[in-house]
This record gives sequence, C-alpha cells and structure tokens, in this order.
Amino acid sequence: MLNQFIRYWQDFAKSYSTIASFRWLVIGVLVGTLSGLVAVAFFWLVEIGKFFLQHNLAGIVSPEPAGEGIFHGPAGEFRPWLIPVFTTGTALLTGWLVNRFIPETITGGTDGTDATINAFHNHGGVIKARVAIIRGLCSVLTIASGGSAGREGPITQMGAGVGSWLAKKFDFSAKERRLLLLSGAAGGLGAIFRAPLGGALTAVEVIYREDFEAEAILPSVMSSVVSYSIFTFFFGTEPIFGIPRFSFHDPRELIFYAILAFVCAGAGWMYIRTFYFIKFNVFYPLREKIGIIWSMGLGGLAMGLLGILYPYTATDGLITGGLLSGGYGWLELAILGQIPALGMCYIIVGKTLATSVTIGSGMSGGMFAPALFVGGMSGGLVGKVGHELFPNIVTQPGAYILVGMAAFFAGVANAPIGPLIMVTELTQGYGLLAPLMLASALCLVLSRNISLYEHQVENKFESPAHAEDATINVLEQMHVVDFYNPGDVIVLEESTTLKALTDIIANSDQLYFPVKNDEGQYVGMVSIHNVRNWMFEEDLHDLVVVRDLMSRPVYVRPDYDLYQALLRFVNTDYGQIPVVNQIDTNEIEGLINRDDVFQAYAEAIAEVKGDNE
Repeated sequence: MLNQFIRYWQDFAKSYSTIASFRWLVIGVLVGTLSGLVAVAFFWLVEIGKFFLQHNLAGIVSPEPAGEGIFHGPAGEFRPWLIPVFTTGTALLTGWLVNRFIPETITGGTDGTDATINAFHNHGGVIKARVAIIRGLCSVLTIASGGSAGREGPITQMGAGVGSWLAKKFDFSAKERRLLLLSGAAGGLGAIFRAPLGGALTAVEVIYREDFEAEAILPSVMSSVVSYSIFTFFFGTEPIFGIPRFSFHDPRELIFYAILAFVCAGAGWMYIRTFYFIKFNVFYPLREKIGIIWSMGLGGLAMGLLGILYPYTATDGLITGGLLSGGYGWLELAILGQIPALGMCYIIVGKTLATSVTIGSGMSGGMFAPALFVGGMSGGLVGKVGHELFPNIVTQPGAYILVGMAAFFAGVANAPIGPLIMVTELTQGYGLLAPLMLASALCLVLSRNISLYEHQVENKFESPAHAEDATINVLEQMHVVDFYNPGDVIVLEESTTLKALTDIIANSDQLYFPVKNDEGQYVGMVSIHNVRNWMFEEDLHDLVVVRDLMSRPVYVRPDYDLYQALLRFVNTDYGQIPVVNQIDTNEIEGLINRDDVFQAYAEAIAEVKGDNE
C-alpha cells in the first residue's frame, strides 16, 4: 500500500512539473479552495451585519432575494436615524484605517475590481495582504451599515489577494502571479454570485476593453468551480433569485430588446458620469481641504441621509429602504412584477446617486451589484412599457430586467461574455440567450467610449503586463543600419581548399564567412563550427573545398528592421549574417552579430517593462 502511494505521488509530482495544463489545474484547485473559504466568511459577515444593524437596531426591513437572507427574526423598533450614524461611523473608521495603514489605495481606482485590474497591469500582480484584509472588512461594514455598494468588488479583490499571496509563497514569476491573481478573483466572484462559469469569464475579460486573458481561463475556471462548490456547501445551491424560467419565443420581441440596449446605454452613461463627477468634482476637492478621514465621513453622512430620506415603500406593513446595501431583493421584486414603472425610475436615479456618494467618497464596496441593479431597473422600464403597449408581443416583462442587467454591465464594464453567462446561470437555462446576445452586443458598441473601471486598458499591447509582446513593435522601429559592423569582410570562394580555409580562420576573428561563386554571386555561408570537424584531417586538406562545407545563404539589408534580422537568426542559427548593399545583394558591406540583436531585444524589454516586475 505504501509503495503504491509513493508511486502515485511520484506520478503526480512528475505530471505537475512536466505538464503545464495539469499544473494549472492543481494551482486552480488550491486558489479556489482558499478563495471559497474567504467568500464564505465574507458573505456570512455581511449578512449578519445587515441583520444586526439594519434589521434589529434600525428596524428597517428590506426585501431579500430567495437565495439569500440567511438570518431571520422580528424587526426591532423603527429607528431610521441610526442609518446615518452607522454609515458615518463606518466612513470615519474606513478613512482612518486607509490613511493609517494603506494610504497607497486612496487613489486606487473605482472599487475592488478596479484595484485588481490595476494590480494586474501596473503592480506585477501584487496585492498586499493588509490591503485585501482592511478593504474587505471595511466593505463588510459599508454594506452592513446601509451603504449603497455590492459584495462582488470586495470579494474580487480579496480573492485576487489570495492568489497573489500564494504566488509569493511559491515564489512564482510575475506572469504566473498575474494568472493566480485572476484565478483568485474568479473564485471569489463565481462563489459570491453563485455563477462559476460567468464569474471565471468576467474575471479574465474585465481587465481589458477589447481583449481577454486567455492564459488565465484554465486556472480561473477551476478556481471558480472549486470556490463555488465550497460556498454552496455552506449556503446551498439555490440561485440568488427565486424567479420563474423565462424564454424567448417571438422574433418581433427583438425590436424591444434592441430598444432596451439603447436605454441601458443611456442609463450607463448617466451612471458613470454621475459617479465620476461626484468622485472627482466633489470629494477630491474636499479631500484636499479637510483630509481623507473627514471627506469620507461626509460621504458616509450623505449616504445615510439619502438612504432614510429617499421614499420608502410599505409592503405588508413593513418599511423597506430602496437604496440601502446591494439591492438584490428589489431586483427580485421587479422581476416578479411588484414594482411599477414610476417606482423603477425613482429607484434608478436614487441608486445612481447613492452609489456615487458611497464609492466616490472612498468608502469600501463594489460597483458591480449597483450596476446590475440600475441596469435591471432600466431594462424593466422597457419591459413594463412594452407590455402595456404590446401585451401580445412582450409577454414576460420580467425577462427584460435580467437582460438589462447583462447588457448594462456589458456596456459600462466592456465585458460582454461573463455577465451574459451569469444571467443564463441565474435563470438556469438558455431561454433568453438570443436577446441577451443582441442587447449586450448593441450596448457594448453604444458604450464603447466609456468605462466604469479607471485602470482598464484597451488590449494586451496597452498593458505593461504584456511588455514582451510589445517588444516586437519596438524591434520593428530599430534598423540594421544602426547595429551592424561595416567594414572589410573576408569572403570565400567556392573553390577555396580546406587547407587555405584553415589558414584564413587562424588569422581572423571572423566566425562566419560568406561564399561567392566564380561569377561573384553570394551563394552560401561557412561557419567555423562546420569546419572544426575537418580541420585536423590533413589528408583531406587538398580534397575538400568550401563548396562542400557551406550552408544556405542568408542576408539582411541596412534598411531591414531588427525583427526581420531576429527571424533570420532564429531560422538559421547563424551567429553572424552578412549585411548586403541596398541595391546589389552580392555586394557585402559588413556583418551583424546575433548577440547585438539579442542585446537590443533585451534592452527593449527592459525599457518597456521598466520596474513593473
């Protein structure tokens, strides 16, 4: 038995070290396990915090989606004035912790997702442990106290922090560290949203506007699946929303889904512009005048007041707050048709303002859930109006909320695939796939000039993380004329004997020799390495000639770029290549050394990458 175990372990170790895909599967399982446990703890802390602060102390009962609300009990005495106290206290504490322990995150971007994007592109995939922990705990307090923020941004950053920490422990390279960063983010996102495939795809595509990180797909999918499995072990496999299955039947309905895309694009523009205006034109100047702690405190106070002064809706005698925390319960009510069109308009405006004040002031939390909230309500408006005007065509207005969620986020985050898959996982079917694809594609095009995340880049070539890829472009801008050694070059004739060649090599520093025929045409190359095996065969000195030793000719012109030269070195394995005349390829003007091109290549990488790693 012991010998069998040892043999299995040896096979495992061999596969891990020699098969890259197997190695990433193993790493993905490890990252997913840790990020899943982090997601479980984070979700539990948020839910118990909301139940204690909002439900018990403030007496505010907000609707909970069917798949959440793990704590139940009678509400406390109605004291809504406690909400501003909670949010202000949370903001002041967050401001002090950030200023004292992680001041580098003050200008870290939109939210935890954006901080992860920034770490991927600009910090070598490094997220410090204290940053992930402090921001995670502050996010718990923000959401629990009533701040308009979501769980997905913080758990993305914490999951990414897990991946970064593991990479550091295993002494991985910067490239591997970035892949683990995305794997951890995928694990956290897939677990907290209960959408393993959607979470994995969102993590690898949200870092770019027009690209995605293909190499991270395998470990991200594995991490997300494992993390999701651990999460559902504690909280069940039910999706977040308890809603009926929707399906698409009437092709005429695509017209209304196209209209939905335009509405969501407009709402997305308003959402982002409002956020950036409040962040940069209100709270940045305040921060310069009174400091991060007090400016953040004012943001918490504004959020709390907005939360209790914004109209409430009485449902079964209970008082509900429409702007507090993430708002998934309100989305479920809207999907089930329990919120009128006017109420949706009201909540869209209020949620946009509340989220902008909360996150724009610097409080911790995510923009993901509020974005889905605003997008869902925007889509719901189209569904409500369409159903009123054309009830025979728009038969399921609740489906428009789900499509609006995906289309809205696709537009504001430039991530069309992940949110689309998330919605199919939420609905547990592909009945809405056609309208999801149409609306997401249209919204993506309409919103191409805006982005929710400040550190998102266009593609891999715009990212320092892929500096090596950009090096080819750098080499194409450098030319042979600046790197070769002009001057006299020893050129051999085809009929030169081995004896004469041996004397030439002994009296020259040249290692590669161009060969010309009797007509003066450049016909081949002789390498000292090819000659070495024959040099001491004196019996052959007068029998072997250069024609017998030469290999195929290759050359570069002075106007060739270094990328063209590099390809010739790689294809021939020559150490030197002749540089020929611009017009006459038989006139050899000098030699370019392989080491010079490789040195230029290395310097180009260093210049582009800088100190990124």
